[in-house]
Amino acid sequence: MRINPIIAERIMKAILFLACSVTIFFLLFIIGFVLKNGISAVTPSFLFGKVSDMGRAGGIFPAIVSTVYITILAIVIAAPLGVGSAIYLTEYAKAHKAARVIRFGVECLAGVPSIIFGLFGFVFFVITLHLGWSLLSGGLTLAAMILPTIIRTAEEAVKSVPPSYREVSFSLGGSRWQTVTRAVLPSALPGILTGVILSIGRSVGETAAVIFTAGSSVRMPLSLFDSGRTMAVHFYILAREGLSMKNAYGTATILILSILLINIAAYGLMHRYISGRR
Repeated sequence: MRINPIIAERIMKAILFLACSVTIFFLLFIIGFVLKNGISAVTPSFLFGKVSDMGRAGGIFPAIVSTVYITILAIVIAAPLGVGSAIYLTEYAKAHKAARVIRFGVECLAGVPSIIFGLFGFVFFVITLHLGWSLLSGGLTLAAMILPTIIRTAEEAVKSVPPSYREVSFSLGGSRWQTVTRAVLPSALPGILTGVILSIGRSVGETAAVIFTAGSSVRMPLSLFDSGRTMAVHFYILAREGLSMKNAYGTATILILSILLINIAAYGLMHRYISGRR
């Protein structure tokens, strides 16, 4: 029995709409649940106060500073390496055996649990390199963890650039590097930024890889060699040990709002950049 193509299309459209609606529902439900329980704890003293009594009282300002330091350090290290690797794989080693080996390694790294990255960072950065529990160890570990995401998204963004862009550049006498920097990268920038934004969100919310490397000190970090507690680790410790569920929900609220603001600001800048190029 053959189904009418119009009916089949309507059925599939309804299924896809249902799937999208369920996803949005769970997203809004989680955000609403956290905000309902935590928004009352978000006050100026909570945002800018120091942690006291192991988190039962006080604020989360040291955790905010530690999170910002670690996230910036991870992105500064991983973004150039990831974009550079993607350019090499797509523009310089398209059919080379090394490219297949690198892609296989990147895909394997993308599937490694974050706890494994945490153990690697603890053994290599904290113990072997004698960096100790520090923001530097945490940032380096996060950089290794988000590197596969940036490589894969940047590679797909570069691949999506039409071949005609490259052909026009070559026909005008441009070198491979000039073609990449002046024709390919500007067109692939929105896709690359998407990967960086996803990596920022993962870095901000990461717990397992950070608690083994950056530690969980509640003091204000004065340098990259000091130990620090990120907001995700602070929330985890408060919730796990039942120290203060009110402060735990307040920390979770700040985490969610931070990630939302980062995504909104980044996508706004990206669309502004795209509109400016048209």
